[in-house]
Amino acid sequence: MDRVQLTVGDGQPAMTTLTLPSPRRSRRSFPFWHEVVLAVLLVCVMTYAGSLAPKFLSLRPQISMAGELWPLALITLPMTLIILTAGIDLSVGSTAALSAVVLGLCYQRGTGMPIAVTLALATGIIAGFINGILIARVRVHPLIVTLATLSAYRGIALAVTQGQSVHGFPQPFLNFSGSEFLGLPLPGWLFVIGWIVTSLVLWRTVLGRWLYAMGYNPVATRFSGVPTRGVILLLYTLSGFTAAVAAILLVSRYDNAKADLGTGLELSVITATVLGGVSIFGGRGNTVGVLLGVALIHECQKFVIWHYHRSELNALVIGALLIGSVLINSMLTARRRP
Repeated sequence: MDRVQLTVGDGQPAMTTLTLPSPRRSRRSFPFWHEVVLAVLLVCVMTYAGSLAPKFLSLRPQISMAGELWPLALITLPMTLIILTAGIDLSVGSTAALSAVVLGLCYQRGTGMPIAVTLALATGIIAGFINGILIARVRVHPLIVTLATLSAYRGIALAVTQGQSVHGFPQPFLNFSGSEFLGLPLPGWLFVIGWIVTSLVLWRTVLGRWLYAMGYNPVATRFSGVPTRGVILLLYTLSGFTAAVAAILLVSRYDNAKADLGTGLELSVITATVLGGVSIFGGRGNTVGVLLGVALIHECQKFVIWHYHRSELNALVIGALLIGSVLINSMLTARRRP
């Protein structure tokens, strides 16, 4: 455990000293049991899959199947930051759908792809900003706010499209999601860059320490001079922006913008984040665990479709992994304490 003394504007020490779990210093007990368990589970899943379907582990099939992974993986990054503060964003799937609809309708009306993409990103930013305002300023619980906007944003998308889809996007736009650099698709590089930046923020910046503090003891953090409202507003706006980026990637991959895009995406994102060891009570978690959680969910889902040809079983897989993640967290909590 680390003692972190937060300061106020004049640089003088605040009255409150928070004792926080440090993600960087070694503890008397090994702090990464959860990540080790996830790595072992991933190896077991891949070994089992390879024994039944050796081609499943081949490089090209893995790269091809990863096309659906990158949008989900991207959204886990801001979701990690939000859950670290004991918040949650249930509206990411609906925000993605609304952004996709704006992209499609703008292109359909002849605005051109650069403007359509810009407006889609702006839609995601505005949607996330609204969530942030209601949570940070109006003080409504994140679960209530994002549950309401989950319905509202998708309802708007359905209303403006009447359930119709938009397709026939220009080929350069469709080529983006499949383009590769050094063997990795461009959406994959977006995730890699985002993951590195998120990791550096959590481990090397004051903002990262604030996020852990907000989840560990929000009241003390607020009275210590940390601009908690501004941080929350930033996080939910970032989540909306990332959902819009994911929507653009999905539309580029499938050449289809419709109101039901991203249905159930929030469940997969939250499952991957919690499975990765980020505590739903806030204050604990890291990006390494989230990366392993994303990989484990992805491989399990794809193997079910590859070998059993029954995509409906994926709902069972997600539910089982979510329950398993809670059990793993419960069993290993004692090991994380000094």
